[in-house]
Amino acid sequence: MIHSLAQALRVDSSSSVAFAGAGGKTTAMFQLARELQSPVIVTATSHLGAWQLKLADQHIIAKTPASLVVLEHDLQGVILVTGEIDGDRTLAITDDVLDWLHRFCDHHSIPLLIEADGSRQKPIKAWAEHEPSIPAFASHVVQVIGLSSLGKPLGQEHVHRPELFSRLARLTMGNAVTSNSVLQVLTDKDGGLKNVPGAARKVVLLNQADTANLQSAAHGLAHSLLAAYDSVIVSSLIENQIFAVHERIAGIVLAAGESTRYGQPKQLLDWRGQPFVRAVAKTALDAGLSPVVVVTGAHADQIRNAVDDLNVTVVHNADWHRGQGSSIRTGIKAAENAGGAIFLLTDQPQVTTSILRGLVEKHAEGLYPIVAPMVMDQRANPVLFDHVAFNDLASIEGDTGGRAIFHKHRVEYLPWHDDRLLLDVDTPEMYRRLISDESL
Repeated sequence: MIHSLAQALRVDSSSSVAFAGAGGKTTAMFQLARELQSPVIVTATSHLGAWQLKLADQHIIAKTPASLVVLEHDLQGVILVTGEIDGDRTLAITDDVLDWLHRFCDHHSIPLLIEADGSRQKPIKAWAEHEPSIPAFASHVVQVIGLSSLGKPLGQEHVHRPELFSRLARLTMGNAVTSNSVLQVLTDKDGGLKNVPGAARKVVLLNQADTANLQSAAHGLAHSLLAAYDSVIVSSLIENQIFAVHERIAGIVLAAGESTRYGQPKQLLDWRGQPFVRAVAKTALDAGLSPVVVVTGAHADQIRNAVDDLNVTVVHNADWHRGQGSSIRTGIKAAENAGGAIFLLTDQPQVTTSILRGLVEKHAEGLYPIVAPMVMDQRANPVLFDHVAFNDLASIEGDTGGRAIFHKHRVEYLPWHDDRLLLDVDTPEMYRRLISDESL
């Protein structure tokens, strides 16, 4: 289970998080502010409703940076900085004030949370020419969508700026908002990706998943959204529930060994008409792992030729002779932007897409540091490691593999009723057993 929005977003005290969209944006921003260690500064490059001022512990009206000197002396709780109050709303802060807040928060390692557009309390929206106003320094951009919009007619009652939404979604006014129309808008450069800094972590928060049907729709959207975003979160913030965090999970195929004990390259043994390494890489691709990284070492040219036409990244480990730890480091470096990685051994071509997808789904439920199959009371391969374990993985020396860091992180086991996962090919006898077992 994912216990906090901060965990789901992968933010910390150095983060500058911009929120855009509709359907719970302000709720998400202040919920995150309460989860992070005090102090936290919240601001807006757009209007806020005056009623939202009570969500903060302290409110500062800042027409110029000079108004913010008080922060040097009174820095605690959730501090909201806005422009002047104009009727029932606040004005946006100026660029000078925003730049001062950025420098101040960066110097003191204080989280800075920014609401970057308005939505008039609608669950979904499209963007006018002037919005969203996302600063270039934002480390995270969270695009919020209210799933209560699904099935509702496209019009002013349910959609902010419905005419613009209609154009982006290619959806006629009055027709029902669908998952596909949401996908179209979120992945359009003039929609959900508009004004997002290139270096920012891009997140979609699919909020208002208050029913089983809406949760199912959200999970269905996630895979397609991950082509454009780093993370897709499914939540019901009103119920303080985060149901899943979908991220790209890499498949790292460890294919660098010399196979000295076996007597010939195991990576190139035949498995149903193709080399082991190719079969494993294809399974990773079929399971939706991305990127799929093949780490070579000994026999590098032959292994590269075996996968050359596949959509994989081949990286060479020049230090392969130092053991599996060096190949893990090489693979992690190539997949450093992924939310996690599954390590695949080339002497297990019988591994199925089902177990890979099972590991990914289990990880999405809780962002567990390590997820491993449990078969007949035995830990099996392959194993998924969350991004939080990458630094420890990169420190492994010798030939011990990922099991060397199991004592450092929580391990979540996935019960799996397939004893094929317990078999690997260490000897010619085991290879004969593998290819003779018709059940495989």
